[in-house]
Amino acid sequence: MIVLVHGVPETADLWNHLREDLDGPSVALSMPGFGCPRPEGFGATKDDYVDWLIDELDGIEGPIDLVGHDWGAGLTLRVATAHGDRLRSWAADVANILHPDYVWHDFAQIWQTPGAGEDFFRDQLAQPPGDQGAVFEAFGVPSADAAILAGWADETMGSCILDLYRSATPNCYATWGPQVAPTAAPGLVLLPTDDPFGHAAQSADMARMLGARHEVLDGSGHWWALQNPAQAAAVLNEFHAVLG
Repeated sequence: MIVLVHGVPETADLWNHLREDLDGPSVALSMPGFGCPRPEGFGATKDDYVDWLIDELDGIEGPIDLVGHDWGAGLTLRVATAHGDRLRSWAADVANILHPDYVWHDFAQIWQTPGAGEDFFRDQLAQPPGDQGAVFEAFGVPSADAAILAGWADETMGSCILDLYRSATPNCYATWGPQVAPTAAPGLVLLPTDDPFGHAAQSADMARMLGARHEVLDGSGHWWALQNPAQAAAVLNEFHAVLG
């Protein structure tokens, strides 16, 4: 089973087009608070989301090929390095977020700052839906998909994003670094060439550190699953096919 995990600020709808081109059966998970309720008492820290993901995987009949994007990639990398016995394989973009030298992007630094992060989401949610969608379009997301992504944004998602990013300072390596080593399950690091949140050198470094394949998605950006799903599906299908 191919298990897909989205990132920030997204929902499981991110994967709708890609799933149509995947060769095997798949399921797209919704992170708590992202287009769905935030469970009572759920802290929304990076480790809370890892625990949630492990619980989800334990309820899915394997073998499991885990695929993560953005924060879903961070969770995928953590599961692969610390709980790899649950996986047949894994694939993730933005592997640079687990690099020891990673510095969070400008949006993340705003969200990690008390007061500024709350102001950011208050201002964003006050904008008309069309203006919110324009942000995604500026990063190359097709307009129809941009409107869908923007439509899910709400106070619940905003609060989860703040708690998630504030649990990951100064970076993920600070607490997850001791488990960074070649993974038991075969891995694939994806590098979209036009991703402003990626880092080519750090991505390649992480692939080496994890003993994973490194594949470039030429001409795709951060939201490659919406921009060029056929290209990404072809890479994933080939990777999964050689696993046997």
